[in-house]
Amino acid sequence: MRKLLKILGILIILIFLLIAGLLMFTPVPKIITGMAAKRVCSCHFLAGRSPESVMANENNYSFVKYAKVKIDKATESVTAKVLGVGAVTAGYREGLGCSILTDDFPLEKLDDIEYKPVENPVIAPDIFAGQDTLPEPKYDKQALDEIVNKAFKSEKKTRAVVVVKDGYIIGEKYSEGLDRNSLLSGWSMTKSITSTLAGIMVEKGMIDINQPVNIPEWKKDERSAITWNNLLQMSSGLNWSENYAWISDVTKMLTMEDDIYDLAIQSPIETKPDEKFYYSSGTTNIVAGLQRREFANINDYWQFPYKELFYKMGMSSAIMEPDASGTFVGSSYCMATARDWAKYGLLYLNDGIWEGERILPEGWAKYTATPASKSEGIYGAFFWLNVGGQYPDAPRDAYGAQGFQGQYVYIIPSKNMVVVRLGLSGYGDFDFNDFLSSIVDSVE
Repeated sequence: MRKLLKILGILIILIFLLIAGLLMFTPVPKIITGMAAKRVCSCHFLAGRSPESVMANENNYSFVKYAKVKIDKATESVTAKVLGVGAVTAGYREGLGCSILTDDFPLEKLDDIEYKPVENPVIAPDIFAGQDTLPEPKYDKQALDEIVNKAFKSEKKTRAVVVVKDGYIIGEKYSEGLDRNSLLSGWSMTKSITSTLAGIMVEKGMIDINQPVNIPEWKKDERSAITWNNLLQMSSGLNWSENYAWISDVTKMLTMEDDIYDLAIQSPIETKPDEKFYYSSGTTNIVAGLQRREFANINDYWQFPYKELFYKMGMSSAIMEPDASGTFVGSSYCMATARDWAKYGLLYLNDGIWEGERILPEGWAKYTATPASKSEGIYGAFFWLNVGGQYPDAPRDAYGAQGFQGQYVYIIPSKNMVVVRLGLSGYGDFDFNDFLSSIVDSVE
């Protein structure tokens, strides 16, 4: 017995030393607190949620749930710590949302450049307005309602579902405390928005996706051959670690950096362009930084998504958040209502045309849904595809945006449908194959 107690004592000491080492000598604390501070900041200052609600819902996962957050209303900032260490602050800017701050970019520097919103914006009418009374359904309404309701079982952690068929919302539901006006995070669905902005720039003749991106820091090495298309298809050949469960390039970028583009372009080359598919948030933020480079000033860049995309589609809730330096975090930070996310899917269902106006180049939707080289049919241009059977029971022409914790906007051309599901699911909590295929079956 004494020997066993001695062994247990040694194990406890070793565990304590391990935890102390992680807190003192690794970026772990700042990764935890950066995630906590940023999400509370956005959900509080943009979505009007209480910090208690955000910590109990959005931040209730992994080690992030152990962070303690403090809101400073005077400076419109949120600071998080874990076990009293690793303090990280996220600051809010009117019209721009929240950004991670650093020693090089402190709170007092955040407002050096004032955001100038679009003057007298013309926002398209809400196409879903007045849809409370639908035409006679040509589908099994009871079956669809049962599928939608099933998605909200507590263990599935669904926040919102919107199903659109032939331009009409035929299914819609929200978790307690949320409704059609609630802003919800898209996470990596923002990558698809970044792709869309690239498409608009192609339509306007601003960029050529088949040309090298011409980054000065890359001119003297193999990276000089990387094209916009290589980046959009996640086939740049750049070395990057996309691991959200531990210390990696992506977790450090999202929680500890004030200039994500500058960090991402430092990635070394691993393979020649177009030889390897690798999903990378760093790649997307390189595209976001390159897009910024095409504008004469930062306010023109900040206004671009609103003038050329969101306002034209009546996506009046949508907001993209930049890092502290001003570059949109194109990999991860766009918030919108579930209905506005559904409108985004409809743009692609209609081949880039919105109410008679072409927003995207002809064929851009097809390009988006064409498998990237070496992706085995699962990825296009910042969109996920079902060509390779990622969801074996769903239509193979389905494609769409996906994000952390089970955010989905899926376009199904063969069924003239868009399906939105937003949630807080961990891996394995939500079976999207069953959900998507069951919805399709209910309207057949």
